[in-house]
Amino acid sequence: MILSTALITTTAAQGTTAMLDPITVIATASAAYNALKQGISVGRELQDMGSQLATWAGAISDIEFLAKKAEDPPWWKVGGNVQAEAIEIFAAKKKIEAQRAELKTYIQYSYGQSGWEELLRIEAQVRKRKQATDHRKAEIKETLITITIVTLVLAAGIAGLALLAYLLWASQQS
Repeated sequence: MILSTALITTTAAQGTTAMLDPITVIATASAAYNALKQGISVGRELQDMGSQLATWAGAISDIEFLAKKAEDPPWWKVGGNVQAEAIEIFAAKKKIEAQRAELKTYIQYSYGQSGWEELLRIEAQVRKRKQATDHRKAEIKETLITITIVTLVLAAGIAGLALLAYLLWASQQS
């Protein structure tokens, strides 16, 4: 429970960050994972590594969010870039799975099953927080971009029709 309190305090102090690029997310997860692994190997307590746990769990949440978004990209994002991003997300998910398996072994060896269960609770807390804040902001941004593009296309269409109507009217007046 001490770890959960430390985690919530740490993540609240960090604020929200919009890391929604697969390469950046996996780099962040790897850095946090390496810090966790090193801390465990030198005997640091999980409670003292709340920041690294929060960062790692947040990156996992971001990868899951990116994977969900890659399955159903917005219509204006379709193309070759989507396939490349999907491959990056797939690779990131596999790397996260390997990190999770290795971290599970380290934590269970050093702290027992209760330590691993505590990590899973922390990960769930971070995922819920990120879904409520960072991921929701990304969805709102995507919606605003879609609305802006549709509005601009409609405005251009209406302007084109108005110009055409004016030209027809002007040619009949001559």
